Amino acid sequence: MTAADTADATDAHSSLWRNPNFRRFFAGQFVTNAGDSLYTVAVLWLIFDLSGSTVLTGIANSVLLLPWLLQIFAGPVVDRLPLKPVLVGSQVSQGIVVLVLPLAAVTGHLSVGVLLGVVPVLMLASLLMTPMEATVVPRIVSDGRLSRANSALATVTLGLDMVFDALGGAFIAVFGATTLFLFDSATFAIAGLLFAGIAVSRHSDHDDAEQTTGPTDASPDRSDDATTPDSTDSTTTEPTNESIFSSYVSDLRAGAAALRGTVFVELVLTTAVANLAAGVTLAILPAFGDTLGGPVAYGLLLGALGIGRLLGSLVAPYLEHVSYGRLVFVSNSTGACCWFAAVYAPSTALTVVLFGLAWVPAGINGVLTSTLNQTVFPKDLLGRVSTAKGTASGATLPLGSLLGGFVAEGLGTTTTMAVAALGFGFTGMYLLVRPQLRRLPAVADADPSAFGVTSLSGREE
Repeated sequence: MTAADTADATDAHSSLWRNPNFRRFFAGQFVTNAGDSLYTVAVLWLIFDLSGSTVLTGIANSVLLLPWLLQIFAGPVVDRLPLKPVLVGSQVSQGIVVLVLPLAAVTGHLSVGVLLGVVPVLMLASLLMTPMEATVVPRIVSDGRLSRANSALATVTLGLDMVFDALGGAFIAVFGATTLFLFDSATFAIAGLLFAGIAVSRHSDHDDAEQTTGPTDASPDRSDDATTPDSTDSTTTEPTNESIFSSYVSDLRAGAAALRGTVFVELVLTTAVANLAAGVTLAILPAFGDTLGGPVAYGLLLGALGIGRLLGSLVAPYLEHVSYGRLVFVSNSTGACCWFAAVYAPSTALTVVLFGLAWVPAGINGVLTSTLNQTVFPKDLLGRVSTAKGTASGATLPLGSLLGGFVAEGLGTTTTMAVAALGFGFTGMYLLVRPQLRRLPAVADADPSAFGVTSLSGREE
């Protein structure tokens, strides 16, 4: 019996929140996401404040965004590591590393070099958390509650990005970055304690247990026990790093093959351009916030970005019956106009509001795209398709941050922010010259043929 079964078997109809393991994991995610948001705001602001360089800010932000690209390789690592030690260890390591910064400040050694040295360590420590969530939840929550559990975790993540990004800037302005880092270190300690209390099985090798031959004990609770000397069946052999890499390459190829010839190739292109602009924006946002009033304005802009995405995700279900092509065209064109207007708005308050509205289309598109994938692609292709799409479109985020800092040095922060609005505008312009994309049906009425999807199965026998 798995940890999920143990937690939920006593009452099949009990609330998700009666599961103590999920409560601890949810609370731990809440706290650690708060820590991630706070140190990101503080580190980027301090690098710009100490150096005045958008190039250095861009480099730091590109490193912090690398998990978007590297998570594809983190998955197999997570699958082969003991879950609880990794969960707790990632929090402890982040807390210790963050604590280095206030100590450096107190001793007068806080510098851009120290901050840039800390950033890669923080990135690596947080890299495993997203695939870790996908691995842990099925082991602590029963199958019937997976959807509600994932929804709850996604909601708290979006909400925290919004709240703590905004609070981080205000915290720096009032108490200073040193105090923020001390508070941040405490959040990771609390998250580590919460994760330590979770009862989670080390492995969930149901498939492996079913594949063994002979009268072996196939109980899931014992599937991670040490192999006995006479257990020589090749089906129980641990996968090598080479086989894991080969499997990922194979999955990417299968995902790319499923996308080939569909309208999603063009949609991925527009998303990649939008992500490139987002990366540029995140790199220069501290400098832009500084022109508007300092760290508080910077925090408000980040908060507005989160609010916009959250609002978009909330209204998206009500737009499932609207033509997908027209919705993407209108929403992204409107978002680009709001973004451009925000840059030259006469007041900080209006800039924040317009900038938040510009990100509503991103929230809408995120939800509808996920639903669309699940509607038109076979279930056995979804993982590989998502991997291929995410890799192709997400890789431009860190690249955008790296380029953004250099571009802002040449064009200036305000002009670069205005140019970045073209990231959303590109989608509108592309659909303007591609009427077949504008005629794409509503997500609720979507069928595979309308999107060029003809593959019936992604399984390779």
